[in-house]
Amino acid sequence: MVLMKEFRIVMPVSLEEYQVAQTYMVMKMQKQNTTSTEGVEIVESRPFEDDVFGKGHYSSKIYRLQSKAPGWLTTFAPAEALIMQEEAWNAYPRCKTGFPSCPYFTKFQLTVETVHRADKGDSDNVHGLSKAQLATRDVEIVDIASSARDYWSYIVGTNNTDLSQFTSAKTGRGPLLEGWQDKSDPVMTAYKLVTIDAPYWGFGNKLEQALLLGERALFLESHRNCFSWIDEWFGMTVEQIHESERHRNSEYKSMLTYFQTNDTSSVLNDCYSMLQTQELGRPILVKSLEDFDQRLLPESEEIYSGQRTQLSA
Repeated sequence: MVLMKEFRIVMPVSLEEYQVAQTYMVMKMQKQNTTSTEGVEIVESRPFEDDVFGKGHYSSKIYRLQSKAPGWLTTFAPAEALIMQEEAWNAYPRCKTGFPSCPYFTKFQLTVETVHRADKGDSDNVHGLSKAQLATRDVEIVDIASSARDYWSYIVGTNNTDLSQFTSAKTGRGPLLEGWQDKSDPVMTAYKLVTIDAPYWGFGNKLEQALLLGERALFLESHRNCFSWIDEWFGMTVEQIHESERHRNSEYKSMLTYFQTNDTSSVLNDCYSMLQTQELGRPILVKSLEDFDQRLLPESEEIYSGQRTQLSA
């Protein structure tokens, strides 16, 4: 059974601001979720132009998310099943994301089509669906200020900012209190249409439901980040962020190659050698807060003697 659900995420930013916020959020979240074995690798990133979207930015990425595989899924496939390729066409304010390559589930299909509008989430059919599609489509309005959490929110989410208490230092926006969507100026909405098809007997429906909940949690987390990080991205341009993204991807590829070609002991030895060669100085005890306040630490090597020193407040 094909699942189709539209998530509407209202945001207290303008359409122009959201494009910057979204670009910054994607880059930062990818960096936060990158480890020696997992993360997001950018395979291709370039401008594109076609008859469907017009001009935009195309990207191809590989997601390595093995640790986020639910336990029940590993009874049907290894955790490596969550190594997936993503293709994205960003022709803002229209975007489309698909996952054409999933080696363990070749029949699996997942697409996310997004339309961004300068409204409060009250447009009915921004994706131009047919009557038959509208009859099967489910709609949910996602409140980024909600404190409700489910299983996937804990798996995906790391942002603990209480948006009902948060105020932007640069813009003065916030806090997001009950009914904020009707009062916000500026305001816009991301209309995300998720279509999932996993035609596998026995667990296909469970996989579809899990992925749908996972997408919802990701939408909630990413848009909470967009607003709570507003003082970081406000005033930046999309090109500045893309340049940082290119630099980050180069670092990620180098790190992944390094960890794949070296054993643990070699990595630890290299880290120790690096610390030894850096001018970090030796550990220093501070006799008093006055010494610290006067920034006398570099000249205080006489207290590094291996003897016990009485500290005074």
